[in-house]
Amino acid sequence: MFHPSAVFIGLRYTRAKRRTRFISFISASSMLGVALGVTALITVLSVMNGFEQELRHRILGMVARATLTGPNDRLSDWRAAAASVAHDPAVAASAPYVEGHGMLVEGRTVTGVTVRGILPEQEPSVSMIAAKMQVGVLGDLRPGIFGILLGRDLALHLGVTIGDKVTLVTPQAMVTPVGLMPRLKRFTVVGIFQVGMYEYDSTLAITHIQDAGRLFRFAPNEVSGLSLSLVNLNDAPDVTRRLAKGLPPSYRFSDWTTDHASFFHAIHTEQTVMFVILTLVVAVAAFNIVSMLVMVVTEKEADIAILRTLGLAPRAVMAIFVVQGTIIGTVGTALGLFGGVELATHVGSLVAALEQFFGVHLLSPDVYYITKLPSAMRISDVVRIGSIAFILCLLATLYPAWRASRVQPAAALRYE
Repeated sequence: MFHPSAVFIGLRYTRAKRRTRFISFISASSMLGVALGVTALITVLSVMNGFEQELRHRILGMVARATLTGPNDRLSDWRAAAASVAHDPAVAASAPYVEGHGMLVEGRTVTGVTVRGILPEQEPSVSMIAAKMQVGVLGDLRPGIFGILLGRDLALHLGVTIGDKVTLVTPQAMVTPVGLMPRLKRFTVVGIFQVGMYEYDSTLAITHIQDAGRLFRFAPNEVSGLSLSLVNLNDAPDVTRRLAKGLPPSYRFSDWTTDHASFFHAIHTEQTVMFVILTLVVAVAAFNIVSMLVMVVTEKEADIAILRTLGLAPRAVMAIFVVQGTIIGTVGTALGLFGGVELATHVGSLVAALEQFFGVHLLSPDVYYITKLPSAMRISDVVRIGSIAFILCLLATLYPAWRASRVQPAAALRYE
């Protein structure tokens, strides 16, 4: 099909002559359209991957990659359980925690919170809370003093700072001479942290595990569960299934892929929708290739007829226009891949330069927690986008090329 003469003629048709300037303009616009579509697709997917990676890092910095709990969400002997899971090479570290819910009261301000009791010396091995402290350190949490760490938004909402007192009210009731009364305890604010996720900065309060255990009436050496840090977070489902086989059936494992499945599924759905929408941009540019080739076939009917009378087969005629359209698609795709890779790699610095030049903040720190545009380009996405663009451009050449192969020499040369 791709006879050397057909390839040569196809290459020749891609060069403009004076009387085919308009067709050449359409060819250039089609090529530019493919390039812009591929560039936009790579850049947008890279930015969305960057946001997903940033959000995953922040979420997994505050929650365990995997957790181990017992019946009624209580673990009676956490040290034995920690020793049991530590034998698995996929488990990097573990730390106990006590978790409950309550209300923080300061003056007339009341807000619901999640209270998490931790061991300050072990918690940094499973979470990044120590690195997110704005004021104070984890070591300020000591047993018996009832100190508490608050998220930045939570502290602002309550209007408290280091050294202030807050009252924590828990759902557990206690019997008094005047009836049932909720349990409450005064805590001293010893630190403020900011994770960068509103869910945690506005609702999470952290205290020492012994103080939390006394507050929620846990028995000695009893905790809510173990937080596990894994060597490879993507192996969390396999690791938890393997660990579950070596422990009694009453123990229950969970991992981040199930605890936050809805959130990450929504992100992947959004990425898929954006990929489909932006692929339509490339499809529109490929449709321009169809229009351009149809015009070329119409203009070159006499040339096609002469080539047919000289013995050129219909398949070779078809190859001429397939080559012409493929060259346009290939060049457009190559330009788009180059532009997309360059833009996705430097989009953060480019946006920062534009913000500085115009004196604006696209991601204002007063509104957004992520103030810089993240980008995470993946080679698999680049290969997939380039392949789809090339295939669309190749498919766009088939109908005009088939139409050219159906030209009848006698009818085309009748009025020549």
